[in-house]
Amino acid sequence: MPITNQQVAGHEFLRPMYDDTYFPDHVVDRGKAILLRLCERIEGGQPSDLETLYGLTQAATEEFNLLDREFVAAGSGIETVAREWICDDFCFVVSAYGFTDAEAEVLTAGRDW
Repeated sequence: MPITNQQVAGHEFLRPMYDDTYFPDHVVDRGKAILLRLCERIEGGQPSDLETLYGLTQAATEEFNLLDREFVAAGSGIETVAREWICDDFCFVVSAYGFTDAEAEVLTAGRDW
């Protein structure tokens, strides 16, 4: 499903991670795909409340929990700076879809990174 939100479609997800050689691009690509799937789920399901939205972001957070293992296997990891960059993109996504009252900490509350 192509992204229809123009703000999201033009966004460079995880750009700082691509710019940092500590993070292998092929693993960052998988993180970008997680965020794009989150966008597709929001567009497809059009959540009407924060509880439903948080369910979608928690599923994406679980995917990042698994992805962290791939970063570690590649000699990297989701550490403090990367965590902030990923969380910034979660916040960008929900804001772009009109959820300006979403709590940043709740979006990725189940994170292991």
